[in-house]
Amino acid sequence: MTDTTQQTLSNNLTLTIPHDLGGLRLDVALQNMLPEHSRSRLQAWIKEGLVTVNAAPSTSKTKVWGGEKVVVQVQTKPEINAYTAEDIPLNIVFEDEHILVINKPAGMVVHPAAGNWSGTLLNALLFYAPQLKEVPRAGIVHRLDKDTSGLLVVAKTLAAQTNLVRQLQARTVKREYRAIVWGQIWRNGTIDQPIGRDPRSRTKMAINRAGKPAITRYEMLERFSVQTYMRCNLETGRTHQIRVHMQHLKAPIVGDSVYGFRGIVPIRAMTQTLRDAVSQFNRQALHAIKLGLLHPATDEFVEWQIELADDMKALLEGMRHEDVRDEEEDFELSFGGLQTEPYLADEDYEDDDEFDDDEDLEAEDLATEDLEGDDEE
Repeated sequence: MTDTTQQTLSNNLTLTIPHDLGGLRLDVALQNMLPEHSRSRLQAWIKEGLVTVNAAPSTSKTKVWGGEKVVVQVQTKPEINAYTAEDIPLNIVFEDEHILVINKPAGMVVHPAAGNWSGTLLNALLFYAPQLKEVPRAGIVHRLDKDTSGLLVVAKTLAAQTNLVRQLQARTVKREYRAIVWGQIWRNGTIDQPIGRDPRSRTKMAINRAGKPAITRYEMLERFSVQTYMRCNLETGRTHQIRVHMQHLKAPIVGDSVYGFRGIVPIRAMTQTLRDAVSQFNRQALHAIKLGLLHPATDEFVEWQIELADDMKALLEGMRHEDVRDEEEDFELSFGGLQTEPYLADEDYEDDDEFDDDEDLEAEDLATEDLEGDDEE
């Protein structure tokens, strides 16, 4: 076989079809010449116009006879570059030689995963601190959902990472969130319900008796006409924990398109000011506002608190223009056309067995850097 091959910086591959492949379909000939790529992938590139024969578009069924000049625009698998350093700004709240505390903006994914192989916090960390490539997962020990903002701690050394993971497992890390939910919460409480994969939708989590233990403590901070501003404290860190638990409480987080209830937004009960504020809010109203832990090097308790995210501040201002209802019995909310008791104390759910936001890194995860199982949204 006598072919001429040239790889350019633009990732274009120039080939000459050898005469001993004459008479074959284009996709078959290319599969012989480029065995590192599957035939289906080559066919997809041809269909997308990424392959030309003698400078002209072609089809997979086109016959080649030898001597044709073929240019293939090789498309690199995006996951290959998952651990590439990227110059992405970081809002660093605290840093020393052992840990970083970061205020993550809404819209940023923490770990690379399907659909988000670049532009993540991990990519930003590798650019900011290149030595983190020596630490599993670039030092990340827990994560926030893409559209949740707020505080995250990152280990800068393997020793610090191991220490932080053990603290998370021992439930000694203190994490406080602020959430805005639909409806009026009338009393504080605790939700102690296990969370696992939703058996009806594998891309979601749900209260699942076969799931992992999950505990969220919640407290009402401000109650408005159709919404409540809440403090939530995590004792565990499960995927989408607060969002699932608020759904279970029948008080879904404002802006949550995954765990909200359809048809519950009480448009007629809101002023135009609040309608505008809600319509402009395009993510779940959840913010990790406070983080406390034992410093991995000194074993002293340290704590950080940040301001509420600007978009949540604006939403709260819109809510404060509403008239607050003073009587619990006056409030009623429709859930998909079904009238239910909207907000029950945690004990009311203890016998509920209908089901058989961040998540912490397990100790065994330190031995692997496979991110495919991460459930970042």
